Amino acid sequence: MSLKSITKQTWEDIREYIIIAFGLFMYAGAWKAFLLPHQIVGGGVTGVGALVYYATGLPISVTYFSINAVLLLIAIRSIGLKFSLRTIYGVAIMTFFFSIIPQAPTGTFVGKDDNFMACIIGGLLSGAGIGIVFLANGSSGGTDIIAKVVNKYRNITLGRILLYCDVLIISSSYFLKVGSVERIVYGLTQLAVATIAVDMVINGVRQSVQFFIFSTHYEKIATRINQEVNRGVTILDGMGWYSKEPVKVITVIARKNESIKIFRIVKEEDPNAFISQSSAIGVYGRGFDVIKGK
Repeated sequence: MSLKSITKQTWEDIREYIIIAFGLFMYAGAWKAFLLPHQIVGGGVTGVGALVYYATGLPISVTYFSINAVLLLIAIRSIGLKFSLRTIYGVAIMTFFFSIIPQAPTGTFVGKDDNFMACIIGGLLSGAGIGIVFLANGSSGGTDIIAKVVNKYRNITLGRILLYCDVLIISSSYFLKVGSVERIVYGLTQLAVATIAVDMVINGVRQSVQFFIFSTHYEKIATRINQEVNRGVTILDGMGWYSKEPVKVITVIARKNESIKIFRIVKEEDPNAFISQSSAIGVYGRGFDVIKGK
């Protein structure tokens, strides 16, 4: 590997670590600003930390770090150090943010009795933060580790394991002094909103589209898409059935947020071009998602 490639990879790793830290800051901020002040229990190890905090007053950072330290030791032995490196970083950064970010007094950002709005906003921010972490190939530890370990030895999907853990943790809030069915509903609502926010962040960036472009200026359009959008282009031979004339069809698969660039290029080169755009459910390979196998 050349020095240039090593340097590029190093800067890419640094960039991802910064993004992970930003996402975890959003997550910790959501808890300190909305969820903890209104005594809402979420999922994961953070939810366990919240339960302990409501029951004993022990800072959430202490519980979060202690549980993750044990889980990380198990993960290193079961899964290996490679998976655990970014998880260790995530746990350390999250513990740091939980320690330094002050908890907002109840009613600072929403009304004192507006628990529903607190769980909605807290769920959106925490879910968006975790989504950003996942985009940078990071992890916040916690039940992610449990899911990975169980999935290695049992044929149970990661999503189902995480769901079981989160529902169990949230339901446990019923046994607190402040516990009630209403609190459980708030916790489950926060979990649902956070899950939707994670999907929106991840799919919003990764969603792919497919173009079929019919134009007599196909060479110029294809070249510009290659150079300016940095996407591969395939030229297909077709025939217009009405005119019985041969036609060149440009096919392109790109990210949804790159669509505007492609439309602009086509419009500049051939305003009379015919374009078909459709959503691609999954695109795997170089430049897109990694091909996954069991």
